[in-house]
Amino acid sequence: MARSKPPKPPKPPKPPPVVQLTSAPPDPLFTRIDRYVFALFDPQPIVRLAAIRICASLAIVGFVLTHGALHAADWLSTDTLQPPHFDGDWQTPLELAVPPPWLAWTIAIVLVIAGVATAAGAATRVSAGVFAVLLGYVALADRASTFTVSKISPVIALALCLTPSGVRWSVDAWRRRRRDPAWQPPELASWGCVRYFQIFLLVFYASSGWIKAHGDWLKYPYVLWTHLHDSYQTPVSWFLANYMPTFGWTALQGVTLAFEVFAPLWFVLPWTRRYATAWALAMHFMIGVMFGPVIWFSLLMMSLVAGSYLPERWLRRVLR
Repeated sequence: MARSKPPKPPKPPKPPPVVQLTSAPPDPLFTRIDRYVFALFDPQPIVRLAAIRICASLAIVGFVLTHGALHAADWLSTDTLQPPHFDGDWQTPLELAVPPPWLAWTIAIVLVIAGVATAAGAATRVSAGVFAVLLGYVALADRASTFTVSKISPVIALALCLTPSGVRWSVDAWRRRRRDPAWQPPELASWGCVRYFQIFLLVFYASSGWIKAHGDWLKYPYVLWTHLHDSYQTPVSWFLANYMPTFGWTALQGVTLAFEVFAPLWFVLPWTRRYATAWALAMHFMIGVMFGPVIWFSLLMMSLVAGSYLPERWLRRVLR
């Protein structure tokens, strides 16, 4: 009897075909946008904070000295003319008591000392905090003669107090180096410390341009020219008002308005940032030389622009 053959083992199933998944190359536009967005949160050079601390504080001190501190009794005390008080008025929500002359002089002296100490970086946290508080008090107490510098200087001093603006190029750094020769000051600060000043400028310019556009700057072509004929006139503004062609003021008015309204765009885009920085510095320089007492506002704004947007290597070279 013939033997039966054993059954053949079943063939293993064929593996499923491997599907090669190929991803499309990334879009270069979105890659560049992602790089710019993430760069916003990168640590920033601390030299920018040091430059703003030194220059902005000195500009504010110069403004305080020329606008009241040298005659404090006639500036803040009960011996000077006080505007009427309107209880419950939304425009004056906070009424501050007017100090006697001796206290007004004390406030003025401490204010100047705190500003100089902030610029020097001596006990920066304390001096900048005192500087911010007194600047805020002066802005609220001197309601009859508040200027733009009076209104923005308290928040600038407060930002210097809350950021590590005194860890380099300062008396604090010098004293710490003497205690510990091996100590090395940091090169970078948290992104928000520097971005605050940069965004502050963009909001300031855009708001100013928005108000001008809704005022007379789009209705009348010679608004800028009329600004040269007030009590702030200097020899430079007198010369330009008489000899600069009329159409030049209209063109300058339009360029200034376009710069301010679209300032966030000019400063955010890397290929226009250098030109926006140069224009801002030139604009404030001309404001300072054409409108006498406004020189301190120009110096303050130039300090913020230079510290926020000038190349880092330029700032290091100047501070060294």
